[in-house]
Amino acid sequence: MQFSVLVMILLGVMAAAYHLGRRRSLASVGGRSGVRNLHSLPAYYGFYTALWAGLPALLVAGLWVFFEGSLITSMVVQSLPASLRDVPPERLGLLVNDITNLANGNIVSTQVDAGMQRAADHMNELRTIGRVALAAVALSIALAAGSLAWRAIGPKMRARNRVERIVSGLLIGSSLIAILTTVGIVLSVLFESFRFFQKIPVTDFLFGLEWSPQVALRADQVGASGAFGSVPLFAGTLLISFIALLVAVPIGLMAAIYLADYASPRLRSYAKPVLEVLAGVPTVVYGFFAALTLAPAIRGAGEAMGMTVSSESALAAGLVMGVMIIPFVSSLSDDVINAVPQSLRDAAYALGATRSETIRQVVLPAALPGIMGGVLLAASRAIGETMIVVMAAGLSANLTANPLESVTTVTVQIVTLLVGDQEFDSAKTLAAFALGLLLFIVTLGLNIVALHIVRKYREQYE
Repeated sequence: MQFSVLVMILLGVMAAAYHLGRRRSLASVGGRSGVRNLHSLPAYYGFYTALWAGLPALLVAGLWVFFEGSLITSMVVQSLPASLRDVPPERLGLLVNDITNLANGNIVSTQVDAGMQRAADHMNELRTIGRVALAAVALSIALAAGSLAWRAIGPKMRARNRVERIVSGLLIGSSLIAILTTVGIVLSVLFESFRFFQKIPVTDFLFGLEWSPQVALRADQVGASGAFGSVPLFAGTLLISFIALLVAVPIGLMAAIYLADYASPRLRSYAKPVLEVLAGVPTVVYGFFAALTLAPAIRGAGEAMGMTVSSESALAAGLVMGVMIIPFVSSLSDDVINAVPQSLRDAAYALGATRSETIRQVVLPAALPGIMGGVLLAASRAIGETMIVVMAAGLSANLTANPLESVTTVTVQIVTLLVGDQEFDSAKTLAAFALGLLLFIVTLGLNIVALHIVRKYREQYE
C-alpha cells in the first residue's frame, strides 16, 4: 500500500471517529435535549476521538517513512555475500547506489550480475513487506486508540480541555520542528565548513582574490591547483544586488506612494494586482528574457558607443532582477503606507502642508520601519537568486566593479559545486558549505543592521 493511500485511509478513519465520538456524547445524555449536561460541546468529543484515532497512527507512519530507507539498506547490505560486503566504504556506497537504482528501475553504472539482481529483488521484497506491515500496524493503532477514546467519552469528561492540550502540544511540536530544523541546518553547515577549513586556510578563503575550485586528483595532474578566494564571488553578488536594488527600490517605492495616496480606488484595484503578477513569474522566464533580449541589447548599445561589453554582464542580470523584486518593495511599502493613521495626514493638512509635503515629511518617516523591511526582503531575494545570474551574468568569477563584465555570485557557485554525484571529502565540494556559512553570516549581519535602523526610527513615532 502506498503511503499516500494509507494517509487517506487514516483521514477517513479520523472522520468516522469524529462522528462516532460526537454521537456517543449525545447518546450519553439522552440526545440533543440533554446537551446542557455535557461538560463540553459535542464537537469536542468528536475531535477528541478523531485525534486519538489519527495522531498515533500518523506518527508511526511518519517514523517508518523516515527510517525505512536506512533500515532496508542495512538489511540488504547484511544479506550480501562477504566478497561484496567486505569492501572499502567508497565501493560499498557505489554498490548500494547501483542496487537501489536497479530496484527502482533506473539506470545503473556497472554491469548487472546475478548477485546485484538478487540484492535488488530482496530490496523490493523488503519494501513490499514493510508497506504491508506498516498498513496493518497503523490501522490497528488507529482502531485501538480510537476505540479507547470512544469508550472514555462521558458527560463529565473534560473533552474541550483535553483537545486544547493536544492541539497545544501539536503547536509546540511544530515550533520545535522549525527550530530544530534551523539548528540542524546551521550545525551541518558549520560541520562541513570546519572540514573545509582543515584543508584550506581561513585567510585564503576570506581574503583570496582568485576563485578556481579545481583540485588535482593525481599528483601529476596539471591545471587543477585550486584557488578558493571568496572575494570575487561576494563582489559579484554585491554588484548584481546593488544594481537590482537601484532599480527596485525607487520604482517600487514610488509605485507604492502613487497607489496609496494618488491613484483612484478603481485604478488601484487594477494596478496593484497587475504589479504583483511580476512576483509570480518564474525566474527562468526572467533569465530567458535577460539572456535573449536584454543582454544582446546592452551589448549592441555599448558597442555603438565604442565600449567593450561582455555577452553576459552584471548589468543585464541586475536590471532584470530589479524588475523581478519590484513587487516585494511596492506591495509591502503600499501596505505600510496605508497603515499610517489618517490622523497624521489630517494634522499635516490642517497645518497647511500640501499632499506631497505630507507624504515626504509625515507619511514616509512614519512608515520607514515597514519600508526598510520591504527593502530588506527584496535584498535577500536578490542575494539568493540563482537562475537569472546563471543565464545572464555567467559563471566567471571576475573581481571587477564594471557592470558591463561577466561576474558570478555565491549562490551560483554553490549550485555549480554540488551538481551531480559528489564526494564530500574534497575541498571543491566542501567549499559550497563554506560559502553557505559565510553568506549566512553576511545576511545575518544585514538583518541586525536593518533591525537596528527599524527600532531607532520606530521609537520616534510610537
